[in-house]
Amino acid sequence: MPFLVGTSGWQYRDWRGRFYPPRLPQRLWLEHHCARWQTVELNNSFYRLPAREVFEAWRARTPSDYVVTVKASRYLTHIKRLREPEEPVARLMERATGLGDRLGPVLVQLPPDLQLEAERLDRTLSFFPPGTRLVVEPRHPSWWVPELREVLSRQGAALCWADRGSEPVAPLWRTAGWGYLRLHAGGGEDVWPYDEAVLARWADLLCETWSDDEDVFVYTNNDPGGAALRDGVTLARLLRDRGRTVGRVPDWDEVTGELYVPQRGGARAVAAPVEAVGSPPVG
Repeated sequence: MPFLVGTSGWQYRDWRGRFYPPRLPQRLWLEHHCARWQTVELNNSFYRLPAREVFEAWRARTPSDYVVTVKASRYLTHIKRLREPEEPVARLMERATGLGDRLGPVLVQLPPDLQLEAERLDRTLSFFPPGTRLVVEPRHPSWWVPELREVLSRQGAALCWADRGSEPVAPLWRTAGWGYLRLHAGGGEDVWPYDEAVLARWADLLCETWSDDEDVFVYTNNDPGGAALRDGVTLARLLRDRGRTVGRVPDWDEVTGELYVPQRGGARAVAAPVEAVGSPPVG
């Protein structure tokens, strides 16, 4: 499998006119996305876990090389806080496996106020079916200790590399034979796009850590104004420039539709005002 670069979700109303053609019905956005990207990180499974039939329908609507990463339900991570994990894990996987061969990694994102609970995490990971690709995103600094690295390495789970404000927010540990990076926001919560120099540094780090025959998943989570689209395309180009095989991504002109507004004097872009269209995002 090549390095896969995709977006975190696909149904964002302000992507109409930037990525989705203005007249394309929202019910066909998944088909448009998967024809141009080879992977997506599913976020709505965190907020409300869809029925198995929904996952099965997504499988039927996507090509055989499309990879869907599924974010674990907040019931497991934020409500139960990894306590009594057997039933929530079983329910998650019973539904997510409706994706069949489209199912990629399962992202276990921990609450920002959950401090180190290595034994609880270890037990939770053990309930996932053998062969499940697990990636863990702790967000409290108490987790950055050797005990976490030992748990992840023993379970074969990847530590989620993450960036917020153009800086790493987690140790750059390699704990599995594959990698995972989330890009949340280039300038924090209000400035979403990344400068190309920052993306180039991430491309260097990824290439230094994983070879071309190892799997790496990268997702851009800075969706406002279509920043995730443009940053994903840019990062894919930078990885290819460094000799990496990268999966399907759109051409630049496919992510800079009529509502794209270049920022004067730089490569970054800001969001142009757009009227809300359609139903709330579920990607």
